[in-house]
Amino acid sequence: MKSGWLMVDSISTFVVSRPYVRPFGISSGTSDVLTSLIVEVVAGDRTGIGEAAPMTAYTGETLDGVKCAVEDYLTPALVGQKLNGAGDAHVIMDKALRGQHLAKAAIDIALHDLIANVSGLPVHALLGGAGRDSVAIAWVIGLGDIDDIVKEAVAHADQGFGHIKVKGGEDPARDLSLVCALREALPETIEISLDANEGYSRSSAFSILEKMDRAGLSVIEQPLARWDLRGMAELRQQLRMQVMADESVQSIHDALAVIRSDAADIINIKILKVGGLHRARQIAGMAEAAGIAIKIGSMPELGVATLAALHLAASTPNASVAADLIGPLMVKDEPFAPDLVSDGRHGWLRTPMTPGLGHQLMHSIGKVLE
Repeated sequence: MKSGWLMVDSISTFVVSRPYVRPFGISSGTSDVLTSLIVEVVAGDRTGIGEAAPMTAYTGETLDGVKCAVEDYLTPALVGQKLNGAGDAHVIMDKALRGQHLAKAAIDIALHDLIANVSGLPVHALLGGAGRDSVAIAWVIGLGDIDDIVKEAVAHADQGFGHIKVKGGEDPARDLSLVCALREALPETIEISLDANEGYSRSSAFSILEKMDRAGLSVIEQPLARWDLRGMAELRQQLRMQVMADESVQSIHDALAVIRSDAADIINIKILKVGGLHRARQIAGMAEAAGIAIKIGSMPELGVATLAALHLAASTPNASVAADLIGPLMVKDEPFAPDLVSDGRHGWLRTPMTPGLGHQLMHSIGKVLE
């Protein structure tokens, strides 16, 4: 790599799976195993590692589809190309293949890891620099029995988590009961958010959300269909709680539409969902200019993509909502960044300061792939 340029020599993929400690359920489906596609980008004697974790019930993308996109379309387009950063790679990838944000995100993360390693800097230095030395994270609980969820929420609040996020969207009445039970059981200082994953209809959303508002819900995430920005904007005007857009923001163009529609107080940026760190930074900048807060979210993912999101959260001034970066804590035997597991048990993750992402994959890849 000379004069700021790097030439991509090869791109390889590896599939890694880890079982969830408990099955993770959202309104569109439940997963027992977290499966990721690990992408290795090589330029000269340097290597960068990326990750994509397709949760098909959420994104509609499959592992085989993401793998095919990387191997059959994006790799031929990038190998042999001289790049002056991840932005160049996105121009090439977008010409080679429309959409496929998870595949592009995996390569984007690997390129950031590679370039940061070459520079001897942590990835957040490429994103504008860390504005905080630690990042608050939320504990996220999937669908399940209300009593079990409340017990889990109380246990994690006692450990130090200041924000509890629960899943809903299947049954609004059940969701209201859950919110009331959580608010009664948790200290007033603990924020509560509910993610409906597009599960509510516009005709019924206001009446149930008004009751949740009075019960003490802090944030409602994606209550309506991703395309119903008008409905989201109306809810935002009617409710005291904050309205968060997630599925509504799949790209920089979606982010602009949400901003123009006044459809959200908060935008949930998932690096994989929007195509990588390069695109995520663009969306965060647009939101900052519009006075909209950011949550850095997760699919969830294993350690490589979680580290990338941690660097983004640390370097994004308006990432003021507790991040959903608990994928490594949700699985058995996190393979790439075990320090995240011990570090995150009390609701905070330290900003990495070592070169690159800070993963341990290159020291354990043989064991991981056995």
